Amino acid sequence: MHVAVGVILDDLRRVLLTRRAAHSHQGGLWEFPGGKVEPGESLHNALARELHEELGILVRRSTPLLEVHHDYGDRQVLLDVHVVWEFDGQALGREGQPLAWVAGEELAKYRFPAANEPIVAALSTQVWGLETGLSG
Repeated sequence: MHVAVGVILDDLRRVLLTRRAAHSHQGGLWEFPGGKVEPGESLHNALARELHEELGILVRRSTPLLEVHHDYGDRQVLLDVHVVWEFDGQALGREGQPLAWVAGEELAKYRFPAANEPIVAALSTQVWGLETGLSG
């Protein structure tokens, strides 16, 4: 399953997390928002569509962060992760999902699906470790 994932940062460099519905795969865990890339859909369009559908925001500027391949046993995922540096609108849980804006040092308090662990690691070295002028 190919998934477009957004690491959405606010002006304070906090990252937006959403909690997966209890009935879904990896339910109850926190994640970086996004969703499936549809057949024939570009990654950019999938990311923009998913973040608008889930959160009501419009992506203005994003850059690639990393790709994560993970095998859960019952499904394999390819997470195509982009940092969303600028967006329009106010993020709301349009599907009833809880949201949290989290500072980097607070991420360890949240439980993530295993496929999200490389994203958390990349944030500390490739995003928060960069000077603003180098951020994309």
